[in-house]
Amino acid sequence: MAKQKGIVKLEGTIADLTFYKSQDGYLAREKGGVPAARIANDPAFQRTRENGSEFGRAGKAGKLLRNSLRGLLLNASDSKMVARLTRQMVRVVKMDAVNPRGERNVIDGEVVLLEGFEFNARGKLGSSFYAPFNAGIDRVTGKLKVDIPAFVPINMIAAPAGTTHFKVISGGTEVDFTNETFVTDTKESGILPWDKEPPAVINLENTVTAGSTLPLFIALGLEFFQQVNGVMYSLKNGAFNSLALVKVSGE
Repeated sequence: MAKQKGIVKLEGTIADLTFYKSQDGYLAREKGGVPAARIANDPAFQRTRENGSEFGRAGKAGKLLRNSLRGLLLNASDSKMVARLTRQMVRVVKMDAVNPRGERNVIDGEVVLLEGFEFNARGKLGSSFYAPFNAGIDRVTGKLKVDIPAFVPINMIAAPAGTTHFKVISGGTEVDFTNETFVTDTKESGILPWDKEPPAVINLENTVTAGSTLPLFIALGLEFFQQVNGVMYSLKNGAFNSLALVKVSGE
């Protein structure tokens, strides 16, 4: 892969070169590769087929998890989040110690490896929210909770320039990766001033299926606002909002 330089930027194919635009700019690459029919049938590409199958399974699982949290991700994700989540899902799949290569999956893998995943690299929860909190999952009742004791916002939240207010959001989701379904519940605090006055204790409780045996996830995030003439505006269209998986239970 090579970057295109100069005033004129090309898109399309010339001889054996393909010119295209990506999020990293205008690029060029040489055409080529092994024919698809050979990859699908040649014994020499058995490992390639196995890896491709597991990569596809990981990508599908990542999409399902994203869809389950879509309402929160609309305001807190970056342009490379999908690729980062897929890479992490591949790690989950590779931890499957039950099935043979090519058939490993998320359910038999280690979904707890997703704990700590940041959906927005431009506004990570781990580098913006320093207040202590407790995230807990009760499978018997189906309650996924985040409890945050009182804290001083201006001390415990590293907010982007221009912030006057913020709110805390949470999402609890139960994901069935086999049947491609999910149950999700979201909660949020009120919009709070980013100042020296501690707000009341924040308790966010999300409810999913009681007694579930499926993977459960708690996402926690911050949304930043700027107040202008009494009206709240999402700061920089949510570019620095944060959302992370703070608790994961595989079974």
